[in-house]
Amino acid sequence: MKNYIKKNKMLTFIIFLILIVIVTSVYHSYKPLPEGVSFEGDVHYVNEVNLLSDITYGEKKEVTTEHEIFNRIFEVIEEAEEFIVIDMFLFNGYNDGEMDYPPLSADLMNTLISKKQDNPEVDIVFITDEVNTTYGSHEAEELSKLQDNGIRVIETNVKVLRDSNPLYSGVWRVFFQWFGQGGSGWIQNPMAKSAPETTVRSYLKLLNIKANHRKVLATDKSAIISSANPHDASGLHSNTAFEVSGNIIGDILKTEQAILDFSGGGTLPKYTGQAEEGDIAVKLLTERKILDHVLEEIKKSKDKEEIWVGMFYLAERKIIEELIDAADRGVTVNLILDPNEHAFGQQKIGLPNRPVAAELLEEGQGNIELRWYNTQGEQYHPKMIYFKRAEESTIISGSANFTRRNLYDLNLETDIKITANNNEQVMKDMNDYYLRLWSNQDQEYTLPYDAYKDEMTIAKKAMYRLQKLFRFTTY
Repeated sequence: MKNYIKKNKMLTFIIFLILIVIVTSVYHSYKPLPEGVSFEGDVHYVNEVNLLSDITYGEKKEVTTEHEIFNRIFEVIEEAEEFIVIDMFLFNGYNDGEMDYPPLSADLMNTLISKKQDNPEVDIVFITDEVNTTYGSHEAEELSKLQDNGIRVIETNVKVLRDSNPLYSGVWRVFFQWFGQGGSGWIQNPMAKSAPETTVRSYLKLLNIKANHRKVLATDKSAIISSANPHDASGLHSNTAFEVSGNIIGDILKTEQAILDFSGGGTLPKYTGQAEEGDIAVKLLTERKILDHVLEEIKKSKDKEEIWVGMFYLAERKIIEELIDAADRGVTVNLILDPNEHAFGQQKIGLPNRPVAAELLEEGQGNIELRWYNTQGEQYHPKMIYFKRAEESTIISGSANFTRRNLYDLNLETDIKITANNNEQVMKDMNDYYLRLWSNQDQEYTLPYDAYKDEMTIAKKAMYRLQKLFRFTTY
């Protein structure tokens, strides 16, 4: 009898724990968003928007780079007179040593420190993600040096965001989060062999994947919304960014102030605003609002119009299905995708892009064409879609991959939406960018679909679907 009662108590306790985990998972998957997340700004009108691009091409041992983004970021920092607010996801110098990576993290750190020393009255705020300390396992040298030189550093409190891996998040929150991540580590760092060793507790937090994934710079003079990280191991990636000035800067500050509000970071400087003029319409979008506008523009696309996509990760089902529907209506859809072959020195198996590519070509009614970027150990890292229409076209671009994690209020993301007449320079530059890569003008930038067609397509499709179903994935 005593054994029966004992077993009953144990079973009751186990059921109680399971219920707690389930309730915790459900709550943190659907809890209210912090104020200011999933933001859609007003339409602002400007005279000019500049496309900045980083393009890497050639053979691995002799890669050629045409990189503009961080050169311009450094100039914009120098030009600032009142404030600099910068939000960057990856900011460290760790790398695998296999290629000659540019020292982006040190260059950005030194540029900011020099600016603060030369102009101490300029308020500089650096916002970032805890990935740079491997989730609290060690200090980040670059961030510590910024703080030592009077620059405000805010590590985003991502715990207040919704969880993306419900099968795991409840377990982590109930059993492991209480023990912290600091202490003496002994496991190889996932970022690179040269990075500090990490604790098991850091790995456990890493698996509850969420991030401040933004790549934004705003000053009193100008703003840059980018897909590029100031991260040495990412320094050879191909990326895109757009520079803009005017009242959209105020919207950027609102979205960054939201991070400070739930991360204990104080108050950002104010942007006073200016009279608006110009014919280019720009709008700031973050998180789920990016998805809403991408879907809206795809649905608006008509027969004989074109959609151009340049993307690191394409996995979001709603976007995939709308692209197929658009092709069925006679819209020409051209995609340049990363083959998902490499990630920080690690070999990948092509997920999610290869099974998605196979589906798009099968279902696209002959109106979908796809080329792979010819990567040589680096990544084709833009997150951009261009709706080319007869007179007025639209671009949506920034930090957000087309995945559930990036578009459903799980990560923090920032994009810009640009709408302008085709005669505007930004649209001419956008058109030239895609045509150069698509037609391999002067270099072999892209490869045909068959270059990465393999016998594992069915297996990869199944794996991709299972990962999407159970949400246990990094994309």
